Amino acid sequence: MDKNVKQEELKKEEYSEYVKQVTPTHNLWMQMGKAFLVGGLICVLGQAITNYFLGTGVDKEMAGSWCSLILVFLAVLLTGLNIYPKIAKFGGAGALVPITGFANSVAAPAIEFKKEGQVFGVGCKIFTIAGPVILYGIFTSWVLGFVYWIIR
Repeated sequence: MDKNVKQEELKKEEYSEYVKQVTPTHNLWMQMGKAFLVGGLICVLGQAITNYFLGTGVDKEMAGSWCSLILVFLAVLLTGLNIYPKIAKFGGAGALVPITGFANSVAAPAIEFKKEGQVFGVGCKIFTIAGPVILYGIFTSWVLGFVYWIIR
């Protein structure tokens, strides 16, 4: 019995060593730097688009709408060309947090499941990633609005 316990201990140690070898290590500062770079570039692009439209005489609200529309279009286009997932893999949250990340989260399942048809593929799967974001975003805004209403 003592021999079996030692073998079990040895197996656990070997397994722990194996897990350490195959588990990827991440440099937190490098990841934050990449996220800052990618998120910053997306924001700079958005500001450039807004400035362009403001320069053409469009009012601020309309320039912001055009900026959002163009950024969403570019994100969906890059998702369809399989470029945005590579940007997201490199930039992490820097690519997933802005409006472009939300557009990617809607477009990616639609592209992935289109082979299953319009109804059961695209229709059923399009909001698999974005759905919880929409649901909890609306729920949280409702709760905060209710709390604000009670406090006032």
